[in-house]
Amino acid sequence: MEKLKEQLDDLVSSLENESELRQRLGDLFSVFPFNEYEYIISTLLGLRKLSLDEYYELRDEYISRNMFLYVFEISAPRGFGETWAQGHLKELVPELVKPSKKRDPDYSGQYDFYLDEKIRIEVKASRAVDFNSREALPVKALSSDSEKEFDMNFQQAKPACCDVFVWVGVWRDAIRYWVLTSDEVANNRYFSKGQHRGNVGEGQLHLKHDNIDEFAKNEVKSNRLLESLRNAYTRQTQE
Repeated sequence: MEKLKEQLDDLVSSLENESELRQRLGDLFSVFPFNEYEYIISTLLGLRKLSLDEYYELRDEYISRNMFLYVFEISAPRGFGETWAQGHLKELVPELVKPSKKRDPDYSGQYDFYLDEKIRIEVKASRAVDFNSREALPVKALSSDSEKEFDMNFQQAKPACCDVFVWVGVWRDAIRYWVLTSDEVANNRYFSKGQHRGNVGEGQLHLKHDNIDEFAKNEVKSNRLLESLRNAYTRQTQE
C-alpha cells in the first residue's frame, strides 16, 4: 500500500491543479468500493496523466506485491488458523489426512494432521503486521522486505500432543514455512510455557523481526514440506 501511495502521489504532484485535487481528497467521503484510490486513479485517467496501459502495469505490480493480502482480511482466528492454514497446507501436501478415532483411538482434537499412519502434526499460523500500528490487519500487513518490527505469535502449542510442528508465516507478498520437532519447540529458548492458567504443557513462541534468522535451519520451501515432515519425525524418534 505504501508503494502504491507513493506512485500515485508522484502523479498527483505533476498536475497543474494539484491543490484542487488534494482539497477534494481531504473532503472525500468513501464508501466501498469507491475510495480515495479509485478517485485518484479515475481522475488521473480522465486527465490523461495515466494511460490505460500504465494503469494495467500499476495494477499488476500492486497485485504481485500483495498476492496474499486477502489472508489478512480473514478476521476470525479459527477461520485463519484452522480453515485457511490447514486447508493451505493440505493443498501443498495432499498426503496429510485429518485424524480420527478410527485412525488413532486416543485422538481428541489435540493435533491437526496424521501422516504415514504414525506422524502427528500440529499446524500453527501467524501473520506479519506492523507491531507499532493500531490499524486494521490488511492496512498494517507487512511485505517480506519490510524493515518494520513484527511479532508473530505461535500460541496454544502443546509439544507433548504431537510429533512435528509446522509453522506458517504470512506476509502480504510471501508465505514461509518452518518444520520443527515437538522437542525442538519445547526446548527452544523462546518457548514460553504456561500460556493459560491450568493448561499444563501449553505454551507459545514469538517469531519476531529480531530472532527470525535463528530459525533458518528449520525453514523449508513449500515443495519440500513432505520430505521435511518425515525427516523431522525421524529426528524426533531418534533423540
